[in-house]
Amino acid sequence: MAITEEKIKVNGMSCGHCTAAVEKALRALPGVEKAAANLEEKSVTVTYDPGKTSREGIIKAIEEEGYEVYS
Repeated sequence: MAITEEKIKVNGMSCGHCTAAVEKALRALPGVEKAAANLEEKSVTVTYDPGKTSREGIIKAIEEEGYEVYS
């Protein structure tokens, strides 16, 4: 499958520690190549292989860190 890049809005990130926690959780998922959180935009851009992980899995990992995903 083709590599997918997706921007996901994340509510609750307020500092560099928050963005680092989200990025670390996402990079631990199978198939995730890159995760770059943006504090100003309150979002994270994830580059991943949809054959190895899903959008739902990415959202679950963010929520397990204590943050809320919104559209």
